[in-house]
Order: sequence, then C-alpha cells, then structure tokens
Amino acid sequence: MAHGDNVRQAVRASFVFDCLDMPAAAAKHNVPEATARRWKYAAKEMGDDWDKARGAQMLAGGGIEEVSRQTLALVVLQVQATLQTINETADMPPAVKVQMLASLSDSYLKLSKVATKLMPETTQLATAMDVLQRLVKFIRDKYPQHAGSLAEVLHPFGEEVSKAYG
Repeated sequence: MAHGDNVRQAVRASFVFDCLDMPAAAAKHNVPEATARRWKYAAKEMGDDWDKARGAQMLAGGGIEEVSRQTLALVVLQVQATLQTINETADMPPAVKVQMLASLSDSYLKLSKVATKLMPETTQLATAMDVLQRLVKFIRDKYPQHAGSLAEVLHPFGEEVSKAYG
C-alpha cells in the first residue's frame, strides 16, 4: 500500500517532535516499521537526518531536563547496585571496596553538579519541597496547635509550588 507524503511527514513529526521510537511512530500512523525506517534512511541520504532533528528538538524543547532526570535516575540505580555488590561480596579485598566507593562517590558528585546546571526547574522544585518539609517539621515541633491549619492549606499550596517549579 502506497502512503502519501503527508503520512511520511506525520511519521517524521511523531519521531522528531513527539520523541516516539520508530515502531511507535510507525504504528501511530498505520505504517509498517520497515517502511518508516526506509523513509528515515532515504531522508538522511537527502540531508534530513531525523535523529539529529530529534536531538535538536529535545534540546530546544526542554527535553534535556527529562534526559538529565532519566540519566540521574539510572546512575542512582547503578550506585545502589554497586553498593549491594560491595556489601554482598565477602571475598572482595577492602582496598578494592574503598576504591570502588571512592570512584562511585566521585562520579555521583560530578553528575549531581552537572544535573543541577542542566535541570534548573528540578533543582528549584527540590528546594521548594525541602522548604515545605522543613516548615511542616517546624510547625509540628514548635507550634503544634497550628498543625491543623497548616495541613488545610499545605496540599493546595503544594500544587501551586508544583505548577510554579515543576
């Protein structure tokens, strides 16, 4: 079945702008994946690199923050897995454990520093949420008689914070 140019453009838009993977972009427009891949390859041969366009769109459209979040989450998982391996491996020499921990710590700190720069909204939201948690603890510890009033406004205000920073 032949597909018109508008369908090809729609598949490209789904891949580039919606960041769907190729199978999903093709399925969304009822096009065989092989056909969509052929279009992508032919476009690249003509100077329209869908992957580069997608990367530029992610950077321009704020996608870098999402990519940074995902990367940070993956690193945290790797940190946890490495710590578990260190703890569960009884015959690992202590010097190797210390070296692994030092390397892990250094990598995590460097990534956190970069993430702070790449994810300003996430950093602001984390700070705002920390302030709210500190306020709740402060009220609970110093002014427990006002806890009910705080609880009444905290949830709707939390939504406002999320809108502003998240």
